[in-house]
Amino acid sequence: MADFLTDKPAKLERAFLVGVQTPEMPAGEAAELLTELKELVENLRITVAHSELVNLRRPTPSLFLGSGKAEEIITAAKALDADVIVFDEALSPAQQRNWEELSGLAVIDRQEVILEIFSDRAHTREATLQVALARMEYSLPRLTRAWAHLSRQRGKGKMGGEGETQLEQDRRIVRDRITHLKTELASVVKQRNVQRRKRQRVPIPTCAIVGYTNAGKSTLLNTLTGAEVLAADKLFATLDPTTRQLVLRGNQKLLVTDTVGFIRRLPHGLVEAFKATLEEVVVADFLVHVIDVTNPNFEQHHATTISVLGELGAGSQTMVTVFNKVDAATPEMIARARRLVPEALFVSALTREGLDVLEARCLELIAEAHATTELLVPHQRYDVIARLHAVGHVQSEEQLDDGVRLFGRYPPTQAAFFAPFVVKS
Repeated sequence: MADFLTDKPAKLERAFLVGVQTPEMPAGEAAELLTELKELVENLRITVAHSELVNLRRPTPSLFLGSGKAEEIITAAKALDADVIVFDEALSPAQQRNWEELSGLAVIDRQEVILEIFSDRAHTREATLQVALARMEYSLPRLTRAWAHLSRQRGKGKMGGEGETQLEQDRRIVRDRITHLKTELASVVKQRNVQRRKRQRVPIPTCAIVGYTNAGKSTLLNTLTGAEVLAADKLFATLDPTTRQLVLRGNQKLLVTDTVGFIRRLPHGLVEAFKATLEEVVVADFLVHVIDVTNPNFEQHHATTISVLGELGAGSQTMVTVFNKVDAATPEMIARARRLVPEALFVSALTREGLDVLEARCLELIAEAHATTELLVPHQRYDVIARLHAVGHVQSEEQLDDGVRLFGRYPPTQAAFFAPFVVKS
């Protein structure tokens, strides 16, 4: 788990988790988040030795918790042979360093856990670059953790102490790496934009599947399109966006993109780093928001997704809310879901229950977003018909005495070419 930026053991095996309930938080929220943190940590193949929930009136600058509580946690962690203490709160670089000096153990926070998971799961070049950038930006203010054992005294004259010199060297290395990653990422994003523009030349409608991590988004994509995206019962099973074509009734095509799942307290640096990937959300014609109806915290998951979409500038996108896993839901769960989103659809990506209703709703949204045009093309102008097939979508074609009547759509950039053949209503 460790790299050259950290002074943590090469392999962490046993974790002591610390959750914090503050007066500002709703009752029970910290316990729910701590349960989620346990699953996140286990995703890194680390055994959770114990989870402790602390009631905190106000954080302290040095350790976040009071010194007495900190000593108590450190003693308990060592008694359980834990080699890492994991906080569910974001620790400042100074707080993290103080905990490690006091305990002699590795100390990380929720943000670092999520960064490690993303690093483990990213596969495409873009996702790998985005995660590397987020990790570097997270590590830059924490470099002192790696050199706590070296001299921190400033030397006389122009030269600093041994640690100071090494620290400055590492800061330059990390800053240079961040600059390089941003340049490389900009190149990858440019390539993605070129690919997207090519897709947009053919006016095939697009939708993005969004939602909380482990809600069943990849399973839904697989069931709808016959794709083979990794779909596992764990958080962040897949990070890379996958686009597949779905053919609806009437030969209507729809490009469906599966996106990275959202999570409460998603590190802001990751939201920024993944902007390029999540642009698929912003440019989609509409969104399919998938919620696991069997999860006891689905209200919070719904709120988190809406919040992150707002951060991405996609808060006003047309959206279909879909409660998934109805095959395992109780009547009480369904009733709660209907109260939360009355117009929601209920499906099972596993059994295909309700998918016909979802596909019908997609057709309705496509019809609203892409108006169909009627054209009458003379028999001698089959080049016009061929072009409509190539750059647009033909819904129907009928041979008449005076030409061929077509109903279809084409990109706005082709409007001037097709204008002479448009039938005026």
